[in-house]
Amino acid sequence: MTVTLKNKWLSCGAVRDDRDVNDFIGALGLPGLADVHTHFLPERMQRRVWAHFDQAGPLIGRPWPIRYRGTEAERVAELGRLGVRLFSALAYAHRPGMAADLNTWTLDFAARTPGCLPSATFFPEPSALTDVRTALDRGARIFKLHLQVGGFDPRDEQLDEAWGLLADTGTPVVVHAGSGPVANGFTGPGPIGEVLARHPRLTLLVAHLGGPEYEGFLALAERHERAGLDTTMAFTDFFEQLAPYPPALLPRLRELGLAGRVLLGSDFPNIPYPYGHQLESLRRLELGDDWLRAVCWHNAARLFGIDTA
Repeated sequence: MTVTLKNKWLSCGAVRDDRDVNDFIGALGLPGLADVHTHFLPERMQRRVWAHFDQAGPLIGRPWPIRYRGTEAERVAELGRLGVRLFSALAYAHRPGMAADLNTWTLDFAARTPGCLPSATFFPEPSALTDVRTALDRGARIFKLHLQVGGFDPRDEQLDEAWGLLADTGTPVVVHAGSGPVANGFTGPGPIGEVLARHPRLTLLVAHLGGPEYEGFLALAERHERAGLDTTMAFTDFFEQLAPYPPALLPRLRELGLAGRVLLGSDFPNIPYPYGHQLESLRRLELGDDWLRAVCWHNAARLFGIDTA
């Protein structure tokens, strides 16, 4: 998939496998990669998540083998070998009473793991505001919600004060709001769009570019100055077979990325292909070196106040 641009020259060569990732980083002159969509969970929960993916065939109609099924230490080391300098430990509550314990674990993990953004979550329940405030007080810098797995309405009044606090503090929230791979009543740009209309200063990052509702979420990000998208799994061969990205949208995606509001995401370790394939999938769009530099490092580095040198 390519788009015709005046300047689509790329300095980096093809990323054939993970061994080429550091060459990709070096060719772009970057200090590393900033990946805002990675997952680290308590061991028991991690095993259950992987068991779910092992059974994903009946759910999405195809196998989903986990590529990086090592120990926690091995997975952290793997990100280091891949040149990922900034990453997250995204966890998400899918029922009441989970968020506080998950936040304790993810924030402790970040405290002991160099390069990890202190990450947290919340859920529509009476404690939502307290959970968010407590996590912020402990240094949380990024939050995650999963509307599809959680099956909840982001417009729930129990979330309103939490959204307001996050908007006031400028804390980014990664939200899986797209309907892929399986829709529910609260996915799509409509429900989360109403949240943004109510809290227009919210720093919202829509996961997976919002697939399959790509155009709706792109338009949402264009309308709201702090809204953006992450690239998680987008353009990979695996994802293109499920939800192909419309080529006509690529010039707009390029502009949004150069404006600072498209960020690299991968879903590591829960991906069925090498990490490098995500980078190759972005490279072969031929949107230019400046776009790749912005998406793979500078946009996240600026958002989180990391040295961009």
